[in-house]
Amino acid sequence: MITLGIETSCDETAAALVRDGREVLADVVSTQIDIHRRWGGVVPELASRNHVVQVMPVIDEAFSRAKLTLDDVSQIAVTSGPGLQGALLVGLEVGKAIAAARGLPFVGVNHLEGHLLAARLMPEPPSAPFLGLVVSGGHTTLYDVPALGTYVKLGTTRDDAAGEAYDKVAKVLGLPYPGGLPIDQLAQKGDPKAIAFPRALPQRDVLDWSFSGLKTAVSLHVKEHGVPEGQALADLCASFQEAVADALTKKLQLAVKKHRAKSVVLCGGVAANSRLRALAKERVDEEGARLYLPSIALCTDNGAMIAVAGHEALARGLRSDLALDADPNWRL
Repeated sequence: MITLGIETSCDETAAALVRDGREVLADVVSTQIDIHRRWGGVVPELASRNHVVQVMPVIDEAFSRAKLTLDDVSQIAVTSGPGLQGALLVGLEVGKAIAAARGLPFVGVNHLEGHLLAARLMPEPPSAPFLGLVVSGGHTTLYDVPALGTYVKLGTTRDDAAGEAYDKVAKVLGLPYPGGLPIDQLAQKGDPKAIAFPRALPQRDVLDWSFSGLKTAVSLHVKEHGVPEGQALADLCASFQEAVADALTKKLQLAVKKHRAKSVVLCGGVAANSRLRALAKERVDEEGARLYLPSIALCTDNGAMIAVAGHEALARGLRSDLALDADPNWRL
């Protein structure tokens, strides 16, 4: 059974063809980074317009790479939330049109569920129950997943998402957007103990995060000392990155211990960060649990994760009406 997955929730136009929810036959992503970089962040109207231009060529390219046609597709899965309203509508309407024209089963997928189930594409995928930490530009949330399709929120950020903090700090430092990769690259050359940046919400009974204070601390440091260069810039990036990774993984470790979890999934765009990946593995290992880390390509937004989540939903008997609307605030 082949699922066509379509993703247009933010600034990547993506489409993938996945067999039986496990084998990626093609996964094509068109990024808009160059379009939004000059503005220092995603401009919703520009994102929507670019999705309109790119969505059909991206879908066509996926079929070309997989050497398949629409006749081979069994079902359609499309991100219908959360995300940018206009961006979501582009992919959603295309997916509904294909489903209607071909008489195929169709389901709207929650973008965060897609991230959580990207690990199902690993050679040895996790099985429920597991804990899942989604860390991205717009979301930092920890879930208990007792069964696929059932998601219980254990903790979340009370202000900025971790990825948002990266982008804002990068802007303060004069680094390019998005900020995750340039900060990570500089941090690998720096001293993570050079600057004692704060960790918010240290209470052991709280599984939430807060990154606005950390962002402010970086801004105040730059105001006092100026924008650093050379080794000083690397040290600041390393110290900031250590604060984010330390805060995220301490709460994750606490949750693993509290819930006696045996399996943990770390996913979302920020899960591509080298320090977060290393520290998460170290702390999850300490608790005797197994950490599942999707590949870098599966951490960032992609169509394959939507196809997998859609496959699982359709297998449980879920179907979406063709009148389905985008839900930019859809909570998992």
